[in-house]
Amino acid sequence: MFATGIENSIPRIKNGAVRVDQMEVCGHYRHWSRDFDCVEELGIRFLRYGPPLHTTLVGPGKYDWSFADETFGDLFRRRIIPIVDLCHFGVPDWLGDFQNPDFAVHFEEYARAFAMRFPWIQFYTPVNEMFICATFSARYGWWNEQGTTDQTYVTALKNIVRANVLAMEAILAVRPDAIFIQSESSEYFHAETPAAIGPAETLNAQRFLTLDLNYGHRVDSGAYEYLMDNGMTRDEYHFFLGRRLRQHCILGNDYYWTNEHRVAADGSTSASGEIFGYSEITRQYYNRYKLPVMHTETNIAEGPNGDEAVNWLWKQWANVLRVRNDGVPTLGFTWYSLTDQVDWDSALREQNGTVNPLGLFDLDRNIRAVGRSYKQLIRDWREVLPTQSVCLSLPVVPPDEYGDHHSRVQAREAAERRRDELRQV
Repeated sequence: MFATGIENSIPRIKNGAVRVDQMEVCGHYRHWSRDFDCVEELGIRFLRYGPPLHTTLVGPGKYDWSFADETFGDLFRRRIIPIVDLCHFGVPDWLGDFQNPDFAVHFEEYARAFAMRFPWIQFYTPVNEMFICATFSARYGWWNEQGTTDQTYVTALKNIVRANVLAMEAILAVRPDAIFIQSESSEYFHAETPAAIGPAETLNAQRFLTLDLNYGHRVDSGAYEYLMDNGMTRDEYHFFLGRRLRQHCILGNDYYWTNEHRVAADGSTSASGEIFGYSEITRQYYNRYKLPVMHTETNIAEGPNGDEAVNWLWKQWANVLRVRNDGVPTLGFTWYSLTDQVDWDSALREQNGTVNPLGLFDLDRNIRAVGRSYKQLIRDWREVLPTQSVCLSLPVVPPDEYGDHHSRVQAREAAERRRDELRQV
């Protein structure tokens, strides 16, 4: 699956007073039809995309589907397969922030309502980058609740992952053959001195927390103590262990130049740049979860030479082929996002209007060099990969085939499997 995405981050900053809306500042609300034209121009069939949560979930059990109806209707017409991103770094004003335990309940209802309204959609990322969402909102103090303590971090983490789990269960109740592609940040922490080995080991255990809970994987002993010491109860922990959802999931992982870190003796971190790279870190995550993987996000800025992004694209693709050829079932690759972004150089903490040249197209919807290279890469590799021996065939139902005999049989069989799973819980 070759994919791209429409950036739809919506965190709040400045003590919650200001909403950052990437769909607004990048022009998607005005140019969404042209954006979908750009997707087709590249030869891409899979699009990471979601409606803006803060203007769609307008109250408890209340939804404004107007924008979603228009845009998803057009995706259906074009036969572009959406991977639906339901929550991207923020919640509606009336829900407050990720410290609110009610978020999970209302998000579950929203996911169910969305699946019922758009039953032809099969692929979902309920909550995007759970690790980053919790870290930036409740550990670094950058977004939303702007928390900076271990307790605010654990609270956000458990509420975010619980929301993701409940949303998956709600969607499966409507679409039993739904497939969930986690888009999760893949991290690694390097000790810069012998005294930093302990802090680095702690951080390398904690990087798995969101996915451990999401997949019902028992956390490391130190991580368990950390959770218990900072607000998670045994019952809450066992809630995550008791779900049966991993068999419906693809381990989507994101890799950027900033995903590796240097750790000092006092536990502070700084960006290390690329050291291990995507292939090595992906093998670490795969060895832990044993799920098929997909590279769900990467980019780098087009710099002064004009070829920086093109070179990064080919480096990431070489890493994808490396893990695939090493026997890791690998299902897809994503350059994120379709267009340039705004103010990500400050991690959206400031509103400077700085355009970040990260997209396949600029904000005037002119294709960039990396867009032309990605288009060529897709053309070169699309027909080759299915003939290779290491390939997992997904039971994909294209939008225009939803409801035909084959899809009904697949849905019925998936519903029977799901009932068997629930009986074993």
